[in-house]
Amino acid sequence: MNIQEAKTIRLADYLQSLGYSPVKQQGKSLWYKSPLREETEASFKVNTDLNQWYDFGTGKGGNIIALAQELYGSNYVPYLLGKIAEQAPHVRPVSFSFRQQASEPSFQHLEVRELTHPALLRYLQERRINIALARAECKELHFVHNGKPYFAIGFPNVAGGYEVRNRFFKGCIAPKDISHIRQSGEPREKCLVFEGMTDYFSFLTLRMKNCPTMPNLDRQDYIILNSISNVSKAIDVLHGYERIHCLLDNDEAGRNAYWELAGEFAGRIRDFSQNYNGYKDLNDYLCSKRQDLTVSPPSRTIVKPKKKGLGL
Repeated sequence: MNIQEAKTIRLADYLQSLGYSPVKQQGKSLWYKSPLREETEASFKVNTDLNQWYDFGTGKGGNIIALAQELYGSNYVPYLLGKIAEQAPHVRPVSFSFRQQASEPSFQHLEVRELTHPALLRYLQERRINIALARAECKELHFVHNGKPYFAIGFPNVAGGYEVRNRFFKGCIAPKDISHIRQSGEPREKCLVFEGMTDYFSFLTLRMKNCPTMPNLDRQDYIILNSISNVSKAIDVLHGYERIHCLLDNDEAGRNAYWELAGEFAGRIRDFSQNYNGYKDLNDYLCSKRQDLTVSPPSRTIVKPKKKGLGL
């Protein structure tokens, strides 16, 4: 069984094979008591049209692979495909053959500390990111990866995992998920969407430069996708906002992600990537690193940039 074959399995059938039945149905949505935790009210939704799930209690969601990751506590795909096949033999191809492989976790002996290492702070300076802003939200991670010790910046996500960055290393300590930065008090009406942590901190740095007398003023929430593949996980969260501003990369992946979101939130979503046209992303804009090749303007809603800042 491969990933595409696994994704053809209906989540409702898969959950039924595990002994979970829906409590109720509302249109295209089936509601369950979460298989990931104990609860008395059903807050686990399966969209039967999209074949996607979302657990409102944990903020996690995705396809059948993402569900298997949560159920079996692993991100090793061959192992997960084997577990899925065991529960759904009726959809297994006749020629199917799977040999389970043993695997050690990618990241071991994880230690989480305050962000103080000079090499990591220099990395932030090289990216022109304000160190105080990053230290307020990031951690310093020490871990063993493939038998070798590493240290890196860790940016937490909503599922308890970390995006991992240093000058030489880019990765993720599972589970992979979006990061949702919410302000204190009542829910905000506006949310800004970024692809990665460096874009998010670049925005905060630019805002601090443009508004040095009001560095702590914040009237909006933020979602950092941490991967374009996490767009579907952001959609359920974004339904709670009246206005959505996207600051995604000026490339094909960024454009596709915007259009996927625009298809869901037409009328209340705006694209601000044109404000840094000629730059791949917000961090390149912050560092004044223009693209070497001419990039055609994306055929998206264009917001005229202001002379200073990003027009937000």
